[in-house]
Amino acid sequence: MSTTSEDTEYTNVEDNKSKKVKKITLLGIARNLVKKGLLKEKDAQTAFDKTKSSSFVTYVVQEKLVDSSDVAQAAAEEFNFPLLDITSIELNENLIELVGVESLKKQLQKYKEENSALAIPIFKRGQHLYIAVSDPANKDGLKSMGFSAKMATSAIVVDLNKLAQTIEKAIKLIDSTMSAYADSGNDSFTDLDEGEEEEEKADTKDDKEEEEAPIVKFVHKMLHKAIDMGASDLHFEPYEKMYRVRFRVDGMLQEIATFSPKPARKLAARIKVMSRLDVSERRVPQDGRIKLKMSDTFSIDFRVSTCPTLWGEKIVMRILDSSAANLNIDILGYEEEQKRLYLAALANPYGMVLVTGPTGSGKTVSLYTGINILNTEGVNISTAEDPVEINLPGVNQVQIDEKTGMTFSKALKAFLRQDPDIILVGEIRDLETGGIAIKAATTGHMVMSTLHTNDAPQTLTRMIDMGIKPFAIATAVNLIMAQRLCRRLCKCKVEEKLPDSVLRDAGFTEEDIPELKLYGPNPKGCDRCGESGYKGRVGIYQVMPISDEMKRLIMDGKTAIDLADQAEREGIPDLRKSGLKKAKDGLTSLAEVDRVTL
Repeated sequence: MSTTSEDTEYTNVEDNKSKKVKKITLLGIARNLVKKGLLKEKDAQTAFDKTKSSSFVTYVVQEKLVDSSDVAQAAAEEFNFPLLDITSIELNENLIELVGVESLKKQLQKYKEENSALAIPIFKRGQHLYIAVSDPANKDGLKSMGFSAKMATSAIVVDLNKLAQTIEKAIKLIDSTMSAYADSGNDSFTDLDEGEEEEEKADTKDDKEEEEAPIVKFVHKMLHKAIDMGASDLHFEPYEKMYRVRFRVDGMLQEIATFSPKPARKLAARIKVMSRLDVSERRVPQDGRIKLKMSDTFSIDFRVSTCPTLWGEKIVMRILDSSAANLNIDILGYEEEQKRLYLAALANPYGMVLVTGPTGSGKTVSLYTGINILNTEGVNISTAEDPVEINLPGVNQVQIDEKTGMTFSKALKAFLRQDPDIILVGEIRDLETGGIAIKAATTGHMVMSTLHTNDAPQTLTRMIDMGIKPFAIATAVNLIMAQRLCRRLCKCKVEEKLPDSVLRDAGFTEEDIPELKLYGPNPKGCDRCGESGYKGRVGIYQVMPISDEMKRLIMDGKTAIDLADQAEREGIPDLRKSGLKKAKDGLTSLAEVDRVTL
């Protein structure tokens, strides 16, 4: 029984008749509760009789004989231990992992079935572990946790009911993420490239055993979940006190899971094994690839990038799903005039078309939409990309790999010796690549490529900054497209009423405002969009053909501001105006336009 700081005492007293009568003397917590009038002596004795092998504290609380807060106060007074409100303490998952989540589960089960005491570590100082307890007389529990953590321990008294809730929360926090995805079902997974069937057969036994590991199942489920949600990227992020998994869906990161950082190294090792990376190397970034087999005839590739951070290796996966790319120019969001300008540029037998924008703005889809239009039997098309994200039959695609010496410039030089009609360069990164691309564009070839700049006019000055001669740029470049992707409003969208002053500040004209009808996301969402109010994305474009006047400005060494002013004089809307047109048409919200264009 655990009612006192000392063992329970039995006192034998001789009465007047010299007969020995066994009398129970209530001590400790029980005596304190009786003395305060919180517990009847008869009930205290009954509790004493029933808890010789369990916890007196747990019994009286579960039987609702005494309020749990009063019992905690009595226990703290009796043992002269500090009393703490455990709900004010943030759980330390590292400490919980020290004593083991399984021990907490067993402890909670015994508490419910056998009236046992509860305890959980809450913080440490040096090599001393402080443990929240409901019953300070439960010395075995303290010793067990101290032994598991290999530390000295001290008890801090807390409310039993709050402690039980905290332990349940701790178990859920650490365990729920792994258990939620532990059932791998009938999904088919392989991280082997084609042509490695023999190795796959040799590893079948090991793979079956490994499939039982929670880490393997968790990673497996994350990949499938990302595909089901339509994510473009997966982020596996280690921090000091937690590990977080986020997906980028429709351009926005969403937190999918958080749990203890303890399995961080195992997660990184598993993903690196799947990506054919060096598991032992954790000091430098690495790049790899994973193949996820969805059926006998269909698989999806993941581009994997690792980067050492302060608390472990962060891993980002980019989903390379060719089937998800819709190359229909009519649904990408081009205005009629923008589409006409793009198609006119593609109709030229030579020259350069450039697409610019930040990572993830849809540049590759725009380029491949043009390639798909030009991809006919009589045309030789070659592409150099890092990585190849969209597979297109009839197009000769080259994967850039600087480790083996296959760079953009080398690929371009090879293309020029292979009778090309159209060349796509994934990105112009340096003077050598830009120089070769310009040369190809001025010698009878159509060249398409990307750069990372904020808008179309800045692209021209960026090329000059690389060292490309202004006259070469003016001669070669036919069209520049800057673009962004903003989230498309779901069908459950709701009308927004905004003050006229806000609309003017946003960029709408006085003529627009009277008839303007703007929409925003439904705060409740629906089955189609969840709770976001958005579903899918739509492009915002600045399509700028290089006119004769712009060529003269380039030759004269004018700035991007001068070029932007000329584009405005020629009636070419910038990204902001294009975005406002999308909001006006009800395709997206003004908040989304602000997010991607301000």
